[in-house]
Amino acid sequence: MEATTGATQPPRRIGAERREEHDLPFVPGPLGPQALREIDAYWRAANYLSVGQIYLMDNPLLRQPLGPQHVKPRLLGHWGTTPGLNFIYAHLNRVIRQRDLDMMAVWGPGHGAPGLVANAWLEGTYGELYPDVSRDADGMARLFRQFSFPGGIPSHASPDLPGSIHEGGELGYALAHAFGAALDNPGLTVACVIGDGEAETGPLAASWHSNKFLDPLRDGTVLPILHLNGYKIANPALLARLERNELESLLVGYGYAPVFVEGHEPGPMHQAMAVALDAAFDAIAAIRDQARRGATGRPRWPMIVLRSPKGWTGPRTVDGKPVEGTWRSHQVPVASVRENPEHLAILERWMRSYHPEELFTADGAPASDLAALAPTGPRRLSANPHANGHGSRPLRLPELAPLAVEVPAPGRVTAEATRELGRYLRETLVLNREARNFRIMGPDETASNRLDAVFDVTIRAWQGPILPGDDHLGRDGRVMEVLSEHLCEGWLEGYVLTGRHGLFATYEAFVHVVDSMVNQHAKWLKGSRALPWRRPVPSLNILLSSHVWRQDHNGFSHQDPGFIDFLANKRGDTARIYLPPDANTLLCVMDHCLRTHDRINVVVAGKQMAPQWLDLDAAAAHCAAGAGIWGWASNEGEVEPDVVMACAGDVPTLETLAAVEWLRRHVPDLRLRVVNVVDLMTLASPEMHPHGLDDATFDSLFTRDRPVVFAYHGYPWLIHRLTYRRRNHDSFHVHGFVEEGTTTTPFDMCVLNRLDRYHLAQAALRTVPRRLGTRGDHAEQALRDALAAHHAHVCRTGEDLPEIRNWAWPERHDPAQPDPRRVEGDIMQGDGGIGGQDRGAGDPGRSGPAETVDGWTIMPEERR
Repeated sequence: MEATTGATQPPRRIGAERREEHDLPFVPGPLGPQALREIDAYWRAANYLSVGQIYLMDNPLLRQPLGPQHVKPRLLGHWGTTPGLNFIYAHLNRVIRQRDLDMMAVWGPGHGAPGLVANAWLEGTYGELYPDVSRDADGMARLFRQFSFPGGIPSHASPDLPGSIHEGGELGYALAHAFGAALDNPGLTVACVIGDGEAETGPLAASWHSNKFLDPLRDGTVLPILHLNGYKIANPALLARLERNELESLLVGYGYAPVFVEGHEPGPMHQAMAVALDAAFDAIAAIRDQARRGATGRPRWPMIVLRSPKGWTGPRTVDGKPVEGTWRSHQVPVASVRENPEHLAILERWMRSYHPEELFTADGAPASDLAALAPTGPRRLSANPHANGHGSRPLRLPELAPLAVEVPAPGRVTAEATRELGRYLRETLVLNREARNFRIMGPDETASNRLDAVFDVTIRAWQGPILPGDDHLGRDGRVMEVLSEHLCEGWLEGYVLTGRHGLFATYEAFVHVVDSMVNQHAKWLKGSRALPWRRPVPSLNILLSSHVWRQDHNGFSHQDPGFIDFLANKRGDTARIYLPPDANTLLCVMDHCLRTHDRINVVVAGKQMAPQWLDLDAAAAHCAAGAGIWGWASNEGEVEPDVVMACAGDVPTLETLAAVEWLRRHVPDLRLRVVNVVDLMTLASPEMHPHGLDDATFDSLFTRDRPVVFAYHGYPWLIHRLTYRRRNHDSFHVHGFVEEGTTTTPFDMCVLNRLDRYHLAQAALRTVPRRLGTRGDHAEQALRDALAAHHAHVCRTGEDLPEIRNWAWPERHDPAQPDPRRVEGDIMQGDGGIGGQDRGAGDPGRSGPAETVDGWTIMPEERR
C-alpha cells in the first residue's frame, strides 16, 4: 500500500487537485470526476474513523507521530467487514440525496459497528445525541476512546447506535427484521446488508422467502445487499466460493433480480455500485408503478451482491503474511501495536494512507464539502424516525364486555379460551383497519390454535399464485403464516421496533426455536432503556398454545413448557409471564399486553374446551392483582387453612379444583385455601421483579407456615427458584412437568407427571398426617384405588374415565363462603400483577404521582 509518513499536511479541499500518487483515476460511469472524488473521500473518512476507534485512545488526527501511549491496551473490534459497510453507506447516502428517499438500514454484520458509528458521527447525528462526542478533535478523541472500552460502547451495533434497530451480535436475523420494518410502511425503503457469514445461517436462508409476503402497493421496500468478502473468522464463506452463475441461480430461485458489483479497485467499484443502485431503484419504481396500475403477479425485487476484499484498504501484509483479502483481517489486522515498533509503524502508515489532513479541518471537523455529502435531518440513515419508534401509531382495542364469556357461576360453562381470544383479535383488526398497525404472525397455526375468527375480517398475506381450494389467501392479509418460527418472530421484531403492534402465536414446545432471538431482543430493550433519546416501542407479545398438557394426538415431541424458565431469567423490567386459567382472564391479560411498551409478554393458554371459572369483573380484578385467593373454592372459614392448594395454568387450575372438590367430599373437615396465580412473576420477591408481591401480601396468600401444594404448568423447580426467599418456601410442594409424556389421554398425561387431582389430593393429605389420623389413611387408599382404576380403564379403552371426562365443579355453595364470583379483596393491594405496576394499582406506598399513558395508569417505576 502506498502511504506517506511525516509532518501533517495542511488541510485542503477534497475536490481539489492532489498529489499524483494519491489521485483517484477517473473511470467513466454515472459519477462525474468531482462526484467520484467526493464519494471516495467520504469512504476514506469513514475508514479512517473506523480504524481510529479500534486502535486509538489519543492523538486522533495524528498531529504527533504515533506512539504506544496513543494505542488502547486492549484491541477489540472487527475491521474485516467494516470498509465494505462504509462503502455501502457512502453510496446509500448518494441515492438518498438524489432521490429524496425515506430510508433506514439494517446491518447484518453487526460487528462492523466501527463503520456505522463513524458514519453517524460524520452525519452529525451522533454529536446531537451525545454532545460530548462532538464533531471536532476533542469529540473525535472521545469517539475513538469509547469504542470497546470500559464505560463506552460495545463492538457491535447496539442500541447506542443511532438509526439502528438490529443488535447484530448474533447472525441470522437481519433480513427478517428488515422485512418486518417494511410491512405497512409504503414510503419506507429498508436497505439490509447481509454478511456472507450470516448468509450461512438457517434463519437467513428462510428469510429470503420474505419477498413472497411483501405487498408492493401497501408495504415498503427491502433492498437486500449481500456482502461477500470471502471469509468468516478463519474459514472461507460458502456463498463467496460459489461460481457466479451458481450464486446467481440461487438468488434468482429465491425470487430476486440480483445485480453484481465485484472488484477491488476503488474507482471502478464506485462506478459499478452507482450503476447497481440506480438500476435497483429504477426497478423498484417500476414495480410500484405496475402495482398501482393493478398488476397482481408477484414482483421480482432487485438485490445487490457486493464482492469486495475482506479488510479492504487495510495493510496488505503483516509479518510477511497476507492480510487484506484474507481471514487475517477479520478482527484486528495488526495486533501487538504497543509492544512491537514495526506493528506500530504499520498502523501509522495505514491510518495516514487515508490522508486525514484532506478530510478534516484544523479543529477536527469534517471538511465542509465532505460534510455536505451526507443527507440532512431525518433523511440521514442514522436519524431516520422509523428506527426510533417515531412511526408508532396507537392501537385501538375493543371493549371486553361484549366479548366476554358469560359465567353465571364457577365451572358451570365451558369454552375454548383461545377461540374467545380469536374474537377479540378479530375486533382489534377491525378497529385498526385504517391505521394498518396490527398484524398476527405464526407458523401455519392460526386456525389450529383456535384464532380463526380473525379470518372473518382478514386473510393470510400471500403474493404467490392462488389455487382453487386455498383458504383465506390474498395480497392484503393481516395474518402472516410461514412454517418458520424464526421468520415469524423476526418479522414481528422489525414491526414493533418501528412502532407497530402485533402478536406471535405458536405451539409452546417449538417456541424454543427462537430462544436466542428473544434473548437478543431482551438485551436490546435493556440497552435502550438507558438511552433517553430512545422512544418506547410496542411490546413483543407471544402467545403459546397447544401446550404441554393437551397434546392428545402428538406426544412427547410436542411437550416442553421450558420457554417460561428461559424468559424468567431475563431482567424484571423486561419479562412478563402470564398463565390465565380461563377465557375471561386470557382476554384481560391480552388486552393489557397489547397496551404495553418495551416488554416481552408471554401468555400461555390452552385451546381445548374447558370449564370457565370467573366472570369478566372477577377476571379483571384477579388479573389486576396477579394472584389471589379463590374464596368460592376454599373452605377455611375464619381460621387459617390446614393446606394451601395453589395453581398456575389452565390445566393445573382444573386439576387443583378437582382435587379440592374430592377432598371436601372425602375429608370434609380438612380446611383448604385455593390460591390461583395468573401473573407468574408475582411469586418473585420485589427485589427480583417489579411485579413481585411484598412479603406481607405473599404471606397473606400462602400463609407463613402452612403447607402449600402448588400445581404448576411448567417445570416445578422454577416455582422453587422464584419463591426461595419467601418465609414459607420450605413448605412448598410443587407438582409440574417432569419429562413424562406420550401420546395418551389428557388426564393420563397429568397422571404421568403427578399433576392430576388424585396425586394433588394425596400430597395435601400427606402434609397433615397427624391431624387426620386413620381418616387420612383411608382417604389415601381411596386415591390409590382411583389411580389404579384410571390406569386399567385408559389402557383398556383409550379414553379417560367418565367421572374424569364429565367432572364439573359442584353447584352447591356454602352460604358461609364468599360470593362464588368474588376474588378476595385483601390481596388487591399487592404490588404484583397486571394492575401492580404495568397498569398501576394506585398503591399509596409508592413514591411519585401516576401518569396516564394510552389510557392506562403507569406508576413512576414503570416509566423510562
